[in-house]
Amino acid sequence: MGSPIVLGIESSCDETGAGLVRDGQLLGHVVASSMDEHARFGGVVPEIAARAHVHAVRPVIQRALDDAGLRLADIGAVAVTTGPGLAGALQVGLAGAKGIAYALGVPLYGVHHLAGHVAANTLEHGPLPDPCMVLIVSGGHTSLLLVRDLARDPIVHLGDTLDDAAGECFDKVARVFGLPYPGGPAIDRAARTGDPRAVAFPRPLTGSPDHAYDFSFSGLKTAAARWAEAHAGRELPVGDGAASLQEAVADVLTRKAVAACAEHGVGTLVVVGGVAANSRVRALAEERCLAAGIELRVPPLKLCTDNGAMIAAVGDLLVRAGAEPAPLDLSIDPSAPLEYATLHPAASLAGAAR
Repeated sequence: MGSPIVLGIESSCDETGAGLVRDGQLLGHVVASSMDEHARFGGVVPEIAARAHVHAVRPVIQRALDDAGLRLADIGAVAVTTGPGLAGALQVGLAGAKGIAYALGVPLYGVHHLAGHVAANTLEHGPLPDPCMVLIVSGGHTSLLLVRDLARDPIVHLGDTLDDAAGECFDKVARVFGLPYPGGPAIDRAARTGDPRAVAFPRPLTGSPDHAYDFSFSGLKTAAARWAEAHAGRELPVGDGAASLQEAVADVLTRKAVAACAEHGVGTLVVVGGVAANSRVRALAEERCLAAGIELRVPPLKLCTDNGAMIAAVGDLLVRAGAEPAPLDLSIDPSAPLEYATLHPAASLAGAAR
């Protein structure tokens, strides 16, 4: 008899995800996205996202169970994203998770969304080495983390975003370039036709000893906007602009990540989050890690963007580590800092007191 099957529920933004994991093995997962409903607004509308989660959460869980050949009664624990994210969206996922955990009489775990991205890698490559360097790159977050035991140890931040994250930069510049939302995939597609050396965009914070591992992409966003404005009245060479922007972002991300590995003597770099799906970020990370003798781990594309499998993966790690479950009055934390994989450290204290 192995560990229990963990159901993971993700609803922090515009994807409703359900995943099923046991003993590090992904049994099934399904994602429903409300992206198309937000595209005409050029960004995620929180109320539309929350309403879409209400409609999608039950069918998505059922489809994940069906795909895995399981019934609801087979679930032995429930993990759910409780932050960070959009408050209304998080509430929908948490309400669903609480209902299932209470009805089945199984433990509930509140999970940090970004820890989910880190754990997504284990579903493809097995347990994370201790220690490993993790570069999280998504729409709202760019962080360089030193990770030991994800289920037990505090997560050490070497650097974080000071302003715009990499994905946010892509979204905003895509709009200036006349490309559709979401900007990351649109920039990636447009870059295929361009020259990455065509525009000398800046590499923010690469020469700053005080911010060796921090990230700032607002200046790069502004530089791209100024470059586009300079072409007013003429045809904008979008391919060159996209390729040069993508090169600048990939250069900064991978340069800092490889330097951090070298300084801390870490032999494995894990790159996760939505922007880890970017073709140039993946290629340059591979090239630089190979040159530095560092093992690179990147999840498959389907696990880079938000999904329930990554949340189930954290829940599975917590179950196997013997972590104390959350109380049923667990609440969301829309701006939760990433300190531990679980977002209810008080639960373990309550458990110790009983």
